Amino acid sequence: MNTIKITKMQGCGNDFIILDYEEYKKTNLEMPELAKKICNRNFGVGADGLIIPKTDSENADIGWYFYNSDGSIAQMCGNGMRCFAKYVYDKKLVNKRQFSVETLAGIIKPELLDNDMVKVNMGKPILEDEKIPFKGEKTLQALDKRFEITPVSMGNPHCVIFTEDDPMTLATKYGPTIEKHEFFPEKTNTEFVKVVSKKEINMCVYERGCGITLACGTGACASAVACVLNNLTEHRVKVNLPGGAVLVEWQGSAADIDKDIFLIGPAEYSFFADYVL
Repeated sequence: MNTIKITKMQGCGNDFIILDYEEYKKTNLEMPELAKKICNRNFGVGADGLIIPKTDSENADIGWYFYNSDGSIAQMCGNGMRCFAKYVYDKKLVNKRQFSVETLAGIIKPELLDNDMVKVNMGKPILEDEKIPFKGEKTLQALDKRFEITPVSMGNPHCVIFTEDDPMTLATKYGPTIEKHEFFPEKTNTEFVKVVSKKEINMCVYERGCGITLACGTGACASAVACVLNNLTEHRVKVNLPGGAVLVEWQGSAADIDKDIFLIGPAEYSFFADYVL
């Protein structure tokens, strides 16, 4: 048996196992296999994803390997990025509070603020169908219901749906079907959004490769962008998630999408442990 040192962290209830690359090498497992094993909530530690720092990035201060709980690769994760940023700073893998991270969605720039809050420059939203990727109409049939949708990519695909109904009920019922809908050739995260005011929304998400989660940072950003594009909120919006709240700011518009999105939210340690494989 091998014993590895792991760290459990969470951002608004979106939880992650983080371990250093040297610890990963002790496992003798491929990363997808390790992610499925360690993230299992019945037979492992339990988490929405596995993160392993990549210290030899040639394009940024640091990089990461990120896997969903089902072993699939995620291009980007906003809540995971906040936890990752705090972890690598505290471990002295980076020596500055604002730095760059190489991800499959491009270079992401987090900044550690006070009170366990982290601000992340999430880059620019992607709205071109072929780049999301999205191949379909802006109305989508799922089971017994037809939805008006706003497709957005934050480096990973999102399907944003506005509703007056309970977002969690819809996410639970329709999320699994929409995740694998033919309109999204690489599957999709699905956000059900209820607008509270011009400055606040409620959102529940069915995440690609994870299912229902308590929070999704890229989903919060995609939802805020969709709100602005549909003239439903202002450019700075509070996003209430089942696990907590984040702030998202985007100064773009339908006529000018070339603006960065900023995500601000907590990153907290849950525990440190020796895990026996």
